[in-house]
Amino acid sequence: MPKPTDDELELALRTAAEMRENNDDPHKLAKCLLSHNFRIKNLEEVLSIADRYFNMGMSERERTNLIRAIEKVKNLESYTSQTEQERFGLE
Repeated sequence: MPKPTDDELELALRTAAEMRENNDDPHKLAKCLLSHNFRIKNLEEVLSIADRYFNMGMSERERTNLIRAIEKVKNLESYTSQTEQERFGLE
């Protein structure tokens, strides 16, 4: 399936936001689209930082940026899913 154009995505997101504001989302399609768009933007940031990390000789600075971006996504996932992040005893 081809990726939507920027204009198509903007229209779909605007329509989804209107549907949610008007409480007119019986099948939760608008909720899913808005949520997935939010998550994808954050995951694309992780991808971009990971790409820089590997292509810049895996510098310590880029490693730190990558860890922070991953933690940000984990925190957002916990917040949006209303679940607690799994923790290990070493953190």
